[in-house]
Amino acid sequence: MREFLRNNSKWHRLARTILQGVIGVVIANIDIIVGTFNIDPTAKPIITALVMAVLSPVMAELGGCDESC
Repeated sequence: MREFLRNNSKWHRLARTILQGVIGVVIANIDIIVGTFNIDPTAKPIITALVMAVLSPVMAELGGCDESC
């Protein structure tokens, strides 16, 4: 996991971006998955973007690497 979060090769960055997108889409569509409440369809892209914006620094912190790595 540390290798996945720390490595800055193009393939690791691509994999992290894809993972962030998948998590964002899953969270935005949680209403369909759970089926107990509704989220406005116009808000789903905003939710996805916000989740990706939050996940990026969180994944950087989990990697435990500062700018000098």
